[in-house]
Amino acid sequence: MKKHFYLLACLAMSLVACSDDEITPDNPDNPQPEELPEWYYTGGELGTTFNSSSTAFEDPTPVVDADATMTASFNRGEQFFEKPYTANFEGMRHGLGPVYIRTSCQHCHPGYGHGQSQPAGSFNTNKIGNGYLLVVYNPETNAYVSWLAGMPQTQAVAPFKSPLDETQIQLTWHEYTDEWSNKFPDGETYQLRYPEVEIPQSAVYVYNKGYDLGNYDVRLESTIGIYGTGLLDAISDEDLKAEYTKQEKEGYLKNGLNETIFKNGEWVKQYSNTAQGGDGTLYPLRYTYALSRGPLQDAAGANAFWNITNATRSDRRFHYLDAAGTYAKYSSEDPDVQAGFRAYIEQADPDHSHSDWHIQNAEGTYNEQQNIYNYLTSKELDVEVSDQDYIDLMVWHRGLAVPAARNVDDEAVLRGKELFEQLNCTYCHKPNWTTGNDEIRDPARFFVGEKADQLPRYPNQKIWPYTDMIQHKLHMVNDIRTGWCRTTPLWGRGLHQRCTGAEYADRLHDCRARTTMEAIMWHGTNPQSDAYEQIVEFRKLSKEDRDAVVKFLDSI
Repeated sequence: MKKHFYLLACLAMSLVACSDDEITPDNPDNPQPEELPEWYYTGGELGTTFNSSSTAFEDPTPVVDADATMTASFNRGEQFFEKPYTANFEGMRHGLGPVYIRTSCQHCHPGYGHGQSQPAGSFNTNKIGNGYLLVVYNPETNAYVSWLAGMPQTQAVAPFKSPLDETQIQLTWHEYTDEWSNKFPDGETYQLRYPEVEIPQSAVYVYNKGYDLGNYDVRLESTIGIYGTGLLDAISDEDLKAEYTKQEKEGYLKNGLNETIFKNGEWVKQYSNTAQGGDGTLYPLRYTYALSRGPLQDAAGANAFWNITNATRSDRRFHYLDAAGTYAKYSSEDPDVQAGFRAYIEQADPDHSHSDWHIQNAEGTYNEQQNIYNYLTSKELDVEVSDQDYIDLMVWHRGLAVPAARNVDDEAVLRGKELFEQLNCTYCHKPNWTTGNDEIRDPARFFVGEKADQLPRYPNQKIWPYTDMIQHKLHMVNDIRTGWCRTTPLWGRGLHQRCTGAEYADRLHDCRARTTMEAIMWHGTNPQSDAYEQIVEFRKLSKEDRDAVVKFLDSI
């Protein structure tokens, strides 16, 4: 495999077009150093791609490339990510709805990367690049509201109606001025902004049917890049716990650790699954800003493949709906839904295999209220995504490589790397990890045995994601729900605009930062931020040094 890796490296370096980002033997303005530093190989020997073009986030890892069967599975899985699902009842990628969030994964992950910030105005989820997810929660408890799905749905297949009318949702951008008046001591200025989103009660379907919504607030969270997640999954549980233990003992960060997750050297909360065939085994939390998911095989991507489209699979034969059951109740009572349900369900179940969707009254008419409710709450829906389709999707998901670092011999980049370390930004943005044995773990117990053997693995790799995989607090205005946010991996983020076509760099959890510099300065807008002292010191740097830090961050 090592030989294969270096052959790929040489081939890639010789074939790609020259640019300021690339190190090539035939570029006299950017000659190849005698020896590339290990941090150049961001994904290690088994997980790095040497592509820095607009498709840099889409490449398979060398592990996938070296296996023809895995490559074929990766390519099939890629299609499930890219292509839209349809409301058809048969055929390729059928099964969209009855309510859904997006028609494809790529709507949220343009170019396989981070979502793009959206302009002020109405909220359009049909626009590819809008990776925003609406976080609707009770501000008194910080818990998600029960009358919407955790990832609220704004689309529906007739005769059903969308849980949220997105035409009424409004996004507003506000300018923000920090304690230094958005100005460095040498006079250079910068801008800061943050989003605010409003969902009026009238936009909520069940409110219009008489349901009391109670108190709620809304935040935005953008999707993150999905390349390299297989490598993060390969970090051992033991090493992850060791990082938590180290940070708790050192007490370096003023906000400490999130004690609902880790306290006194032990996990307080872990991830498990008993709803989709899991046995309840506990796993450390790894994924999403909120640290809501464990191993990758049952993490955000595996979940989104079902709940974004509501297309069922063998381990999830039910609809993704709100926890309170309000949508099923009020839909079943809606005269418009009742009027169109018979035509819909005769296509969905022409053979009447599900008798409880076709219940008739004594006089021979259909009891559509009961039939609709039974359909929406059924736990035995027909399977729309085959097991092999799901396996292919996860081979692709786990098989995405990380772009190698760029400009690794540039003096400004090297100076920026040195300063980033001196400022101790690397405490949270931990530069590297070494993966463990990478045994496939799946809380849902789908990827076991032969199914697990089909997934790519990355044992014993030194990788450079620049994250500690732990939550911290920045105390920003209109902050993320709860204030706790997992440290986002920095690898590849400098290629965001090139790979996604975005107008801005779109950094931080809600894409409030249009540039890398704005992202840095948001870390210090509140003295209670875990990174406030680092920003105080960053402000003391010369413009040349500040720009060097930015160039380094955009190169890793």
